[in-house]
Amino acid sequence: MSERITRLRNYLQQQNLDGVMISKPENRRYFSNFTGSAGMLLVTGTTLHLLTDFRYMEQAEEQATEYQIVNAGAKYSGSLLALCQQIGGIIHVGFESDYMTYDDHCSFERAMTNIVLEPTRIDHLRMIKDSIEIYAIREAVRIADEAFTRVLPFIKPGVREADIACELEYIMRKQGSERPAFDTIVASGKRGALPHGRASDKRIAQGDMITMDFGAVYDDYHSDITRTIVLGPVNPKQREIYELVLTAQLAGIRAVAAGRMCREVDAAARKIIEDAGYGKYFGHGLGHSLGLAIHEEPRFSPSAGDILLEKNMVMTVEPGVYLPEWGGVRIEDTVLVSDQQGVVLTSSTKKLIELDC
Repeated sequence: MSERITRLRNYLQQQNLDGVMISKPENRRYFSNFTGSAGMLLVTGTTLHLLTDFRYMEQAEEQATEYQIVNAGAKYSGSLLALCQQIGGIIHVGFESDYMTYDDHCSFERAMTNIVLEPTRIDHLRMIKDSIEIYAIREAVRIADEAFTRVLPFIKPGVREADIACELEYIMRKQGSERPAFDTIVASGKRGALPHGRASDKRIAQGDMITMDFGAVYDDYHSDITRTIVLGPVNPKQREIYELVLTAQLAGIRAVAAGRMCREVDAAARKIIEDAGYGKYFGHGLGHSLGLAIHEEPRFSPSAGDILLEKNMVMTVEPGVYLPEWGGVRIEDTVLVSDQQGVVLTSSTKKLIELDC
């Protein structure tokens, strides 16, 4: 934890900030280890305070061992002002401009006299994962892989998409997942053309392609996997689109390495789909980072600019082709960035599975 605090303090110094207020749950957890649902950190160059309320005092003492814990009640502004005055020399204080609401900002500004609130963002400090984080992500990936294997016998004609989602989530919980990483996606038949087609009451039919996008959470860290299978024999069109997406996905994985630009990785996969004439049916980015949140920076997309991959970032690689009134295919792995090539953490087969009806 101390290494994380040092990096945060170095960033504050670069931004000419005397301190920062942190309330985004992922950042609060990252910099303090506190997992309660209510609280705010005040980090300065010399002090660490965690403000929370009566409900979480004991938990905060156990988890945030490097912090002084303050019972601030329902509103934190008075306690923050008192702390800043007590510490001394605290004038410019950052707030998470991508998270704090306008109303909260106005409330703090009115109450914290003689304090200048400065907009800042600190999510980028979480982009490179340490060994503890990588272990947790690997465990979340392992749980999701196990769920994919175990759910396949459950998929039969007449089963609802929602039933498959429930089964996936049940298996993951039994294997140690704290909760689903996001709303589980199960999209079959024509609904496969919906990239974020949440599981519905549609019943699986023979011949359907079924896209399942799901993930587990282990020690607050997320995994993300997508597999597309077929119920019954595969027809030529299904095989064509599947093999195209798989070829693009493997090209994207090969392009993952420290020092590569994120948009170049996206382009490596996108070009294959575009050259096959399906470019307009791949309308989202190739992937995203993940960790304490399911979607983190950086991202693989044409608009990613000159952002470079760095060793120990964790990314998804997930191209897809979505054809209206036909269906779609997406294949996704969680990938660890190394010096040479991406290390695929996901172990589930990418061979096109044909389930017996």
